[in-house]
Amino acid sequence: MGEEYRAKIFKSGNSLALRLPKALGLKEGAEVVLREERRGFSVEPVDGEARIGGDWIGAIPYLKPIPDEDRELEERELDWDLRKLRRDG
Repeated sequence: MGEEYRAKIFKSGNSLALRLPKALGLKEGAEVVLREERRGFSVEPVDGEARIGGDWIGAIPYLKPIPDEDRELEERELDWDLRKLRRDG
């Protein structure tokens, strides 16, 4: 069996909603199948929904994800002056 997570049920409009942890890897708008079982519920992604990157990964044999330890990120300071962005944009 995999990891165990706790989730919270809350009111959303006239319905109840279940807030799922980000650690599950689902994206906003992803569909899941909810099944009522004998001793509770099961929630699982609709086929293909939980896969990060979609169906195109693996379609190009020479294209492989870059491992985190091999990623090189350029550190730089960003200028978030909205007045400048509006003027230049």
